[in-house]
Amino acid sequence: MTTPVVSIAYHSGYGHTAVLAEAVRDGAADAGATVHLINVAEITDAEWELLDASDAIVFGSPTYMGTASGAFHQFAEATSKRWFTDAWQDKLAAGFTNSGSKSGDKLHTLQFFQTLAGQHGMTWVNLGLKPGWNTTEASENDLNRLGFFSGVGAQTFNDLGPDGVHKADVATAEHLGRRVATTARTFALGKAAA
Repeated sequence: MTTPVVSIAYHSGYGHTAVLAEAVRDGAADAGATVHLINVAEITDAEWELLDASDAIVFGSPTYMGTASGAFHQFAEATSKRWFTDAWQDKLAAGFTNSGSKSGDKLHTLQFFQTLAGQHGMTWVNLGLKPGWNTTEASENDLNRLGFFSGVGAQTFNDLGPDGVHKADVATAEHLGRRVATTARTFALGKAAA
């Protein structure tokens, strides 16, 4: 059985997005992947090489002022060296974000990640969940409680620390990690059979 390699390239300004990155890691590891957590604000040459050797890269950032953080944007611009050589062509990609508001323009951040992945020729892995918390019988503790399809959109109140990240959002991030790892294994088997 092929062991997929999943790297999580993220930035976290106050620790909330790091909680989600760790949840994605846990989900991917639970599904049998080798997982690397990479803080893009402190990325090293060795970590760039880990990204290059990964089967899947999951992008994560808080949503600040309607888009990914400045540190993540700097990382995205630095990936142009990989773009010129097609280093990430045909890898899988996925994404997650967090903000203080329930909407907070998180969709724009997820779309930014999708565009970045598309520019690199990567294949996007969506969340694969129906929206939760959208009927009178539903609960804010449902998976995908905020109803995003393209990736994990999480919400943490501005006056709470990292321990205040909603448990349903953590569980949704774990789901994403499992989905990415499982999809990466499927893709690797398909390549081996081809």
